[in-house]
Amino acid sequence: MKVVITGSSGLVGTALTDSLVRDGHTVVRLVRTVAKKEESRSGGGRRHSENGSPGQKTDGGRVVNVEWNPNTCDLEGEPFGTEQEKVEGSDAVVNLAGASIAGLRWSEERKAVLRSSRVHITRELVCALEKLEDGPKALVSASAIGYYGNRGDEVLTEASKVGDDFLPRLTQEWEAEAVKAEALGMRVARLRFGIILAKHGGALPQMMRLFQFGVGGRIGSGQQWMSWITLQDTVMVIRKVLENRAVSGAVNVVAPQPVRNADFTRALGRAMHRPAILPAPAFALKFALGEMAEALLLASQRVAPARLEQLGHRFAQRELNSALASVLAER
Repeated sequence: MKVVITGSSGLVGTALTDSLVRDGHTVVRLVRTVAKKEESRSGGGRRHSENGSPGQKTDGGRVVNVEWNPNTCDLEGEPFGTEQEKVEGSDAVVNLAGASIAGLRWSEERKAVLRSSRVHITRELVCALEKLEDGPKALVSASAIGYYGNRGDEVLTEASKVGDDFLPRLTQEWEAEAVKAEALGMRVARLRFGIILAKHGGALPQMMRLFQFGVGGRIGSGQQWMSWITLQDTVMVIRKVLENRAVSGAVNVVAPQPVRNADFTRALGRAMHRPAILPAPAFALKFALGEMAEALLLASQRVAPARLEQLGHRFAQRELNSALASVLAER
């Protein structure tokens, strides 16, 4: 396959690129020429350099960098410049672009960045794909389980309704831009990612840091549900969606056994041989982080991978204890 990827330098993009190249596929990395630093992140961890020259090939010629200015689609000319032929004839596009949702308090300015790096970039991507003579057959676009909002003990499937605060509204707009590619005859899959567990990126290293200093523990009441998946399984799911032409629409990218926050923190403490005895009070988190604490740390999302189970997907890690042991054993 020939796969075009946005957000290829992030946690998931890097792992997906490595997986595809290892199996002999070609990856075209769209490198945004005017991307702000915070908008180029879809996670942490090891990252491919985005400083390559246009058309530069790496990994034995199977990775090609193509510059893309996402702010010029409505203008005259080619959105990919002189390198457009590198994008033509691709089998699929994987859209992973998006500024990190965590790390900075959600001021109005920060919310604008989060929205632009998702909604605007996806809109411009679909616009650019429309200008190709031989466009891709599929768009696999990132989304998040934040779509559902804070739902308590309700079991959430892809058919569940959208939530009603900032993160659900943002995610709904994000997905709506991706769906517009269906009008171009493309198969569109919207991947609602849960908490991705990886040793060197994403949320887990930040959690681990607290335990390393002996101050780990449940967040708030600890009764909120956490829907997780390992990075290994995340890449496997994306590969399945790329290769299975029957998959479209929303897909919950989570393991089949969500856990409550108190259980998660106890499991992480055991895996790290550290105590999990110091809770983080909800009021302190709300004071320090505001709306972000409510949405990312205290919200309860008990999400089921209903679509993946219908497809008979086999998870490498279904259970949290073995998943943490596997992730922490990574080099």
